Amino acid sequence: MGEMIKQRSQNTTERMAFVQHLINDVKALELLLKNGSFEDDIVRIGAEQELCLIDQEYRPYGVNLKLLEAINDDHFTTELANYNIEINLDPFELKGNCFNLVEQQLRSLLQKAAEKADGMGAKLLLAGILPTIGKKEVGLEYLTPIPRYFALNDMLKAYKGGDFNLKIRGVDELFLKHDSVMFEACNTSFQLHLQIPTYDFISSYNWAQAIAGPVLSVCCNSPMLMGRELWKETRIALFQQSLDTRKTAHALKNQTPRVGFGDDWETGSVAEIFKKDISKHRILLTKHIEENSLDIVKSGRIPKLPALCLHNGTVYRWNRPCYGVGGGKPHLRIENRYIPSGPSVLDEMANFAFWVGLMRGRPRSFDDMASHMDFKSAKTNFIKAARTGKETLFSWCGEAYSAKKLVLNKLLPIAYKGLHRCGIDEEDVERLLGVIEARTNGRTGEQWQVANIRELKKRYRTDKSLVLLTKHMVENQTENLPIHLWKDIDLKEIKRKPKLVKEIMTSHVLKLYEDDYVSMAMAIMEWNQIHHIPVENDQGELVGLLTWSYLESLDKSIDFEKTTVADVMITRIVSVSPDEKIESASAILKKHEIGCLPIVLGKTIVGILSKSDLV
Repeated sequence: MGEMIKQRSQNTTERMAFVQHLINDVKALELLLKNGSFEDDIVRIGAEQELCLIDQEYRPYGVNLKLLEAINDDHFTTELANYNIEINLDPFELKGNCFNLVEQQLRSLLQKAAEKADGMGAKLLLAGILPTIGKKEVGLEYLTPIPRYFALNDMLKAYKGGDFNLKIRGVDELFLKHDSVMFEACNTSFQLHLQIPTYDFISSYNWAQAIAGPVLSVCCNSPMLMGRELWKETRIALFQQSLDTRKTAHALKNQTPRVGFGDDWETGSVAEIFKKDISKHRILLTKHIEENSLDIVKSGRIPKLPALCLHNGTVYRWNRPCYGVGGGKPHLRIENRYIPSGPSVLDEMANFAFWVGLMRGRPRSFDDMASHMDFKSAKTNFIKAARTGKETLFSWCGEAYSAKKLVLNKLLPIAYKGLHRCGIDEEDVERLLGVIEARTNGRTGEQWQVANIRELKKRYRTDKSLVLLTKHMVENQTENLPIHLWKDIDLKEIKRKPKLVKEIMTSHVLKLYEDDYVSMAMAIMEWNQIHHIPVENDQGELVGLLTWSYLESLDKSIDFEKTTVADVMITRIVSVSPDEKIESASAILKKHEIGCLPIVLGKTIVGILSKSDLV
């Protein structure tokens, strides 16, 4: 989606023309394949780095357009949310010190961005999901104000025909409805590109699918969303659900998600993959295209296949086939989209080298994956790895392996051979694959996050714990430490004082409903040793409040066993938002001489603040 789409097209003529261009692009691709026009005598690597922008309080900071203007470098571009940016790294030939060159360029560009960000009170963070993202930051006001993003959102909403539903179950659960695609913006990744010769594309693609689960298992870095522990790599579930346009129906029918792993091993050529995706997924966006790709091929020139590339950019395979043109020659790539951003640059480069080494080191016996493994085993491995990370038990060629055993005993040796085969400098091979080995024997990013957030929550409220976790992630990244060397957070050294209500409020709130009886309300307060309890209606909206002192002040003749909460509750409620400053909330409590403040987002109660919380 890197192209500038001016607006969602309502022009039927343009749409008809685009569809024909799409069909012609596929035909042109087939001609290029038949004519042997592709650059098959060289292999290059490339990458895209997505990252988060945070403020001095370690929360999302929507200044991407301002920052990009200050950076003024074509390597940088926007992302869906205004607190994310992307760095497009240069391609390098796969040989010698190429990984060192990629790493040095990435570090240089990150340093350039960090210096400009510091001037506007911002910091950079590499994280699969930024821990401090809240419900507020997935509102449309945080969408980067560029037409193509609004067009994408409008089309996906129109095809969905209603709200997007999130249902992710892990240690905790996240059940939410949302009215835009902005939950997709919670995901940041380190996308890897590897050029593949046309004659080996299908074998390489199927091998990429087979190794995806095991590779992901030791790269997980996104265990949480909005303070809830979900999957080890929550991005996998979140990305699919946040862009899922499939409609529910009473009839049982097969529907292919726009974000997915695939349904079977691929056959034929790369053109067959593109045909399949065009057949299964509606066209989201169109644009005006000047020249027919078939005419370009017939004239001896190389087309950019703009319609095909645009449509391919709206189909989100975890291993995505890509067509490109460089130096006047077309080439094919596989884009690895499942690797998360972070925990450090060195970790990312190790992931890159591990994946490329595996791809280039594929044993010839695996040229035909279908003869070794059922596709559903590969797909199951991927889903299990996203759910359980390094604790996954894999099915590999008919045998069961733990993630640790499979990576150390089977896959790392292949990766070493692959990098040596490409002539990669021995120092880089040992350094980068050594990080994978140490991490496999130690801790992944998600394991470090989970261990530390659990300890923080024993002392602090959820929000403050997330802020402190993010703070230490930034510090460790600044020191360029790989994850297996990150130390646990020392709680004794924490000095930061909370500033916002959401950092100290009680988020697990007991609630009543209007038709509950007062006797039950009093019992709940007594059992849980609380003095106030909010009341919701059937729509989940805050409509009242009961306090122990208020109940004691009521007429003694009232029979609480027969009286409903709605009959006696306080309806004139003083409340504040989660982002209210603690000093302001304290002043409101004193002004109104009340013992608690419901914390609301819209009409929904998300917490409660009492005088004891202030203490």
